[in-house]
Amino acid sequence: MLIFSISIVIMLISNIMMFISILLSKKSFMDREKCSPFECGFDPKSSARIPFSLHFFLITVIFLIFDVEIALIFPIITSFKMVNFFIWTKTSLFFFIILLIGLYHEWNQNMLNWIN
Repeated sequence: MLIFSISIVIMLISNIMMFISILLSKKSFMDREKCSPFECGFDPKSSARIPFSLHFFLITVIFLIFDVEIALIFPIITSFKMVNFFIWTKTSLFFFIILLIGLYHEWNQNMLNWIN
């Protein structure tokens, strides 16, 4: 019975704290810029056919690809002591060779140079 009453008290305290945080986090003023949607820095009331830099988009995609590869490299490092060294070396070299081929291809296509 004591555990039940303590859990109810903790639940009530947490609900009160959440309610207070909701009340304190509300914004009290409305601004025209804050109420308008943000469309990648473009004015949403102007023409939607403004030319967009494709190079900016490609740099973003390259960043995301290499960011995902960093997340794939961490398990390779942590599995070093748990697997066969020869298989680990072959898998790691294969993965890094694919990364280096992709980096060389992007460098060869001048995708890493920022051109306006």
